Amino acid sequence: MRHGDGLLSLGRLRELVEAGEIDTVLLALVDMQGRLQGKRCGAEYFLNEVVPHAAEACNYLLAVDVEMNTVDGYRMSSWERGYGDFVLRPDFATLRRVPWHDGTALLLADIEWLDGTPVVASPRQVLRRQLDRLAERGLAAYVGTELEFIVFEDTYEDAWRRGYRELTPANQYNVDYSMLGTGRLEPLLRDIRNGMAGAGMYVESAKGECNPGQHEIAFRYAEALTTCDNHSIYKTGAKEIAAAHGKSLTFMAKYNEREGNSCHIHISLRGTDGTPVLAGDGAHGFSPLMDHFLAGQLAATRELTYFFAPNVNSYKRFVAGSFAPTTVAWGPDNRTCALRVVGHGDSLRVENRIPGGDVNPYLAVAALIAAGLHGIENELPLEPPLAGNAYEHTDRAQVPATLRDAAALLAESKLARAAFGDEVVDHYLNNARVELAAYDAAVTDWEKVRGFERL
Repeated sequence: MRHGDGLLSLGRLRELVEAGEIDTVLLALVDMQGRLQGKRCGAEYFLNEVVPHAAEACNYLLAVDVEMNTVDGYRMSSWERGYGDFVLRPDFATLRRVPWHDGTALLLADIEWLDGTPVVASPRQVLRRQLDRLAERGLAAYVGTELEFIVFEDTYEDAWRRGYRELTPANQYNVDYSMLGTGRLEPLLRDIRNGMAGAGMYVESAKGECNPGQHEIAFRYAEALTTCDNHSIYKTGAKEIAAAHGKSLTFMAKYNEREGNSCHIHISLRGTDGTPVLAGDGAHGFSPLMDHFLAGQLAATRELTYFFAPNVNSYKRFVAGSFAPTTVAWGPDNRTCALRVVGHGDSLRVENRIPGGDVNPYLAVAALIAAGLHGIENELPLEPPLAGNAYEHTDRAQVPATLRDAAALLAESKLARAAFGDEVVDHYLNNARVELAAYDAAVTDWEKVRGFERL
């Protein structure tokens, strides 16, 4: 199937519903963790009621922890405010088939308050604001995300019952670039690739990775919002397809002490007329805009790291020699740097290697744009590239080592508050506080092994 065939117009959806080919429409929002939440609507009801009037959902969906527990500290939603509704306004540009579910279509929603004003802390809205800032300068962002995952032979139910311990990876050894290793899992990988193509995504390739059972499926870059929408739909779909195969997979940043799951984000800028603007006649083939854009990334990386690494587990990836970065530096095609510049001419772009598979893509891309605009607006000069092994340069600025460190830097960031607004920054700082409080209260297997008998 060609990738565009899965996208639907509203008129085409009506035809498919009338023909009995579509009977269910999934209306989803993206939550703080980048997950899809929402409703399964009967197709007739969706066309008759949701299309003209939108839908509603409880506003606690942007004020809970990863376990869906209500937690304190959110201004937008609380017991005091009664946990009312907000509006799910369908974005019909995202309408598509869901091939891995029979008779099903899906589309994403923007979130509004009942008076029609946007919920500014919702991830799609956070990104839209930064895209609007770019558009004011005649610029648009193009993005590609590269998500890694680890596949296990165990079902999700079995993994839960076993406390996610002693699971069986789908490959027993490093299958990085191995045709044999990916061939072992081709039935699953092919179903994921074809399913995503059938949902309107442009699949590029699949390859093995380093950790046993670890793989990556790559998709072609697109406009920033489209890429982030596809990213979130893909994560949900890949898990559902794995479950249908009697397997499970995880995108968590660091499942074990071996290589973590990365989500490298590639970003480039074009004029709103589609003209690439980063390449030029300067050093390294850069335009002045590229110099400033990349300099802004470097200057803002530490204070915006929370948006690239939003969970306690995210920071376990940042280990020297692990292909996850520790030093805030840039280099041409240098995988030891936090910022790797790749491509040339029209394909010139910046790859941010900090995010893991647990990242919320909307927040991460919004942070990349905000950082780049900081560099452009202030005409920041670009420092020389780092040559050699960035892991050895511990004298330079380092990627924050813990969520606590990253949250403290975000709290003091004037740049973040100017770019996103206090409401957004305070909302996600509370999310960090909730995550840290839950982690601090947990008793881990590590503590039990060390302390049960020997202490």
